[in-house]
Amino acid sequence: MSTDRVALLRERLSALEPVELEITDESHLHAGHAGSRDGAGHFRVKVVSRKFEGLRPVARHRLVYDLVDDLMPHPIHALAIDARASN
Repeated sequence: MSTDRVALLRERLSALEPVELEITDESHLHAGHAGSRDGAGHFRVKVVSRKFEGLRPVARHRLVYDLVDDLMPHPIHALAIDARASN
């Protein structure tokens, strides 16, 4: 199931045309947490994209959240984002 969610995140975030994209499933670190009990996952993403150039961090995060909004809170309960502009 985790592999499917990672693939889904990768597919959605490809719209940002990332030059770097790392997705880490951290669900095991949240065992017992309310979202985990319901089967939802916790993920960390690092996205580097030209589409973030000139944007403040909050605007970068909004772009990411807009792409995955329908996946939250299930099957993704939490998403930690590191969004950077490429040089």
